Amino acid sequence: MSMNHANGITEELTARAAKAFEDAPAHILADSIAKNGIDNTAYHREAAVRMNHLFSHEIDPMVITNQQKSGRCWLFAGTNVLRYHLRDTLHIKNADFELSQSYLMFWDKLEKGNYFLESVLDTASEPKDSRIVMWLFQNPLNDGGQWDMLVSLIDKYGVAPKLAMPESFHSGNSAKMNAVLSRKLRRGGIELRTLYAQGKSPEALLTRKEELVTEFYVLLCCFLGEPPKTFDFVWRDKSGAFHRDAGQTPLGFYHKYFGKDFLNRYVSIINAPTAEKPYEHTYTVKYLGNVIGGRPIKYLNLPSEDLERAASGQIRAGKPVWFGSDVGKVSDREAGILDTALYPYENVLHTALSMDKGDMLDYGESCLTHAMMLLGVDVTDKGIAKWKVENSWGKDVGQKGFFVMSADWFNNYVCQVVVDKVYLTDVQQKALEQPPIALEPWDPIGALAQFN
Repeated sequence: MSMNHANGITEELTARAAKAFEDAPAHILADSIAKNGIDNTAYHREAAVRMNHLFSHEIDPMVITNQQKSGRCWLFAGTNVLRYHLRDTLHIKNADFELSQSYLMFWDKLEKGNYFLESVLDTASEPKDSRIVMWLFQNPLNDGGQWDMLVSLIDKYGVAPKLAMPESFHSGNSAKMNAVLSRKLRRGGIELRTLYAQGKSPEALLTRKEELVTEFYVLLCCFLGEPPKTFDFVWRDKSGAFHRDAGQTPLGFYHKYFGKDFLNRYVSIINAPTAEKPYEHTYTVKYLGNVIGGRPIKYLNLPSEDLERAASGQIRAGKPVWFGSDVGKVSDREAGILDTALYPYENVLHTALSMDKGDMLDYGESCLTHAMMLLGVDVTDKGIAKWKVENSWGKDVGQKGFFVMSADWFNNYVCQVVVDKVYLTDVQQKALEQPPIALEPWDPIGALAQFN
């Protein structure tokens, strides 16, 4: 279909539009919006007052973490789930204890590099302008990830205290590192496609790919440092006693202090009310992952109220909840508020802006952009009113790093929660056993791992 040039914007149309602005109810606030911004003009104080930081059920918080200028939210939220378990089982005194996000970042980058190169070989017969090849080369490497990717990393490499592998410059400032590493992967991917086109054997392609992975490892060591093979785990408990567990390996440490299958009890449930994703079915995303042979990406799609029920049950049992959402929507970073009522744009602008959640996901208005942790829930006689959120943006954002989220914001912008299977019904646990339906790589449910 070609556009009709006669249907461009005419002088008559702009005149009608100017008259519409003159007559519009929003005209009276136009100067305020231009001077102060739409958020400061639309700000609804009553909604902000309702979003106080008191909750009927709340887990005692630890010191807030800071992912700095990186997209490692999923790693921070995941290691925060683990550190609360360590605090409660070992009675660790120092509330600022952390596990090393840099350690997991290193192995994630290496595995993603290998995953990309394998995906290139898998699609080597496709033309370079096919959508899948263009997609792969557009997104060879980033900081983002998914819960199942975290489990795959920890099952293979374990975890380490932050003292054993502290932050480097580029773990917290990852843009330049990612640019260099992505260029290296693209170059390697082009080389593998060229070798495939020349008719090289599968054995020759594998040999060259492994050489590229080795080169990639060297670059990662330059940016992040080489991960520790052993370390001493030291801590002081709440009674003041000092403890040292010397000579730990990261995998041995994970098995000893968490149990080999600790994370495998947890599953991803999503709320994606779109036509192609019926509830009570499982889904995966093509070409989404890091560890080849690791835990597959798998989601069970359920109504939002089921996500609420499972998350609330886990919090009330004293266990935090990893979750993914579209964090930039209707939020006040300074006050630490996530609430759809905070900025009533429609009322101020006198225009229709509302969309249902399915349309927002289908048409690019919303997707998963950030992982955080639920640490509290406020349950009233009318149901859930709000949630306490532990973020990983440092203590200077929100209320000393913590946010409060309204129930309506949860329903609109939370798409994923990770819970122990015991908080699902028998029917839902049975539904988890279904083989997943494969979604296209660009599906918004995979966005948390693809763009951060």
